[in-house]
Order: sequence, then C-alpha cells, then structure tokens
Amino acid sequence: MTTRFADIRFAVSLALCWLLLALAGPLTAAARADDGADFQAVISAQVEAFRRDDWTAAFGFASPGVRAQFGNVERFRQMVLDGYRPVARPRVFEYEPATVVDGRPTQPVFVVGPDGIAHRALYFMERQPDGSWRIGGCVLLPVADRTT
Repeated sequence: MTTRFADIRFAVSLALCWLLLALAGPLTAAARADDGADFQAVISAQVEAFRRDDWTAAFGFASPGVRAQFGNVERFRQMVLDGYRPVARPRVFEYEPATVVDGRPTQPVFVVGPDGIAHRALYFMERQPDGSWRIGGCVLLPVADRTT
C-alpha cells in the first residue's frame, strides 16, 4: 500500500511540474522577445535623467517596491551615486539581449563607468498593473576583459 501511495504522489508531482513549466515557458519567451525594447526605453530614460541630475524623474522609473525601500528621492540619489556610479555616469552603455534570471525579466547592459572600469549591469524589470515596466533592481557585475 505504501508503494502505491508513493507512485500516486510521484505522478501528481510530475504532472504539477509539467504544468508549471508549460505556464512559465511562454511568459519567459514573451519577456525576452517582446519586451526588450520596452525595457531599454525605461532604462534609457532613467539614465538620461541621471545625466541631467533629475533625480525625481529617475526615481519615477523605479518600481513601487524600490521607491518604498528608499522612501524618498534623496536616499535614492545617494544610493545610486555611492554604489551605482557606472550606470549614473556611464562612458559606455550597450544593451545586450534581454533574458530571464531567476524567473525575473532582465535586461543586461555592458557599461563602462567614469573610472574606465567595465561592468555588466543586470536590470531586473517588473511589469506594473497598467502593463508598463519599471526597474525592480540592478546588480553590477565586474567584467575583467573589457575596459576603456
């Protein structure tokens, strides 16, 4: 009786895995194929706001969760200038193909900061209830083989 129960539990688990994969696959492909241009438009607008020192506009491109985390424009500005200067003041800013990282729609960018050091910025994008995209976070990774 225990073996039969284990077989049923395995079959149900397998079916649920297939269902999740079937549902996740189209979402992942759609984020890569259809939304890359939208990701780039949002990110470019934020970078342009950084260049103009329009921190209020730049803060507006962040997701509601990011805005809540920092609470106000001044704290956001300080965080960007302290930890993300390469994206705030880039010498080089080149988009790579959009992808999905840990289930999150992601826009990778090759960026060289004002110090000449290369990074790969991973922008995690979040779809809003109105269908628009906002930046849900960014991670800078070092790139050892490209500098200017």
